[in-house]
Amino acid sequence: MAWIGKKKSVIATSLVAAVSLLVVVVNYSEKPYVLLAPVFSSHWMFSRQQHAVFKPHLGYVSIPKQEPLKLSCEVCSVVSSSGQMLGQAVGAKIDRSSCIWRMNNAPTRGFEHDVGHRTTLRVVSHTSVPLLLQRPQYFFGQANDTVYVVWGPLRNMRQDGKGPVYNMLRQATINYPHARIYLTTEERMDYCDTVFKKETGKDRIQSGSYLSTGWFTLILAMDMCKEVHVYGMINHTYCKSEGFRRVPYHYYEAGSRDECAEYFLHESAPYGGHRFITEKAVFAKWAKTHAIKFFNPPWQLS
Repeated sequence: MAWIGKKKSVIATSLVAAVSLLVVVVNYSEKPYVLLAPVFSSHWMFSRQQHAVFKPHLGYVSIPKQEPLKLSCEVCSVVSSSGQMLGQAVGAKIDRSSCIWRMNNAPTRGFEHDVGHRTTLRVVSHTSVPLLLQRPQYFFGQANDTVYVVWGPLRNMRQDGKGPVYNMLRQATINYPHARIYLTTEERMDYCDTVFKKETGKDRIQSGSYLSTGWFTLILAMDMCKEVHVYGMINHTYCKSEGFRRVPYHYYEAGSRDECAEYFLHESAPYGGHRFITEKAVFAKWAKTHAIKFFNPPWQLS
């Protein structure tokens, strides 16, 4: 009988060791990301498993449960809000993608032929949240299973009752309990600022600029998607090229301000502007080392 007891002891010890190893692995995998690693790492690891077991993205937490975002995609089609999308007839092609990303309040209804109709994930600026809430049934209604990732400064996103945008989103989850809304954490916001400084040599705050929704979208997409296909985004030299196409800044705002005029206005603004042209130059750099492709118009990467 002694050998049976000894055998049980060995089995128990082995089980404890196995569980301990599992805990270590889980804890390590859920540690906050190493600064700049998702963008600048030359080795990309992507899961092909079901969504239920995808690794959590710790920089994005749900309202109200504060759970990390869990989503991963083979091919992400990122659809720009640019007027470049008009007349392209790529809606069916976009809809065949495994994941389709859109930005802010860009609608699909009425534009399906050019932009498609499916939406997997929507990256939203804090300034665009009121626009979503003007059409809450369209964006958060029962038939909408879109994941929303909202970014914004702490003053608007704080959760102590004094964050106006957070309060709006919290109320939206009360009105629409099935809505899947995630906030970009303060640490992740700082990370995106650091990437901007690393790539441009400019401090985002000191330069008087604001990062665009496109910036947050591309960083998240590179972390989450095996391939990123971007539709309707112009490159940093487009507006100075011969015969460039004049289009509205947003495809859903016919007759609105010209896209290139808007880009030049923001790029030269001493304070409060987006550095759209600078950001596009960084995107071109990323596309040389990561699986990012640009369509309508295509980018020539030298």
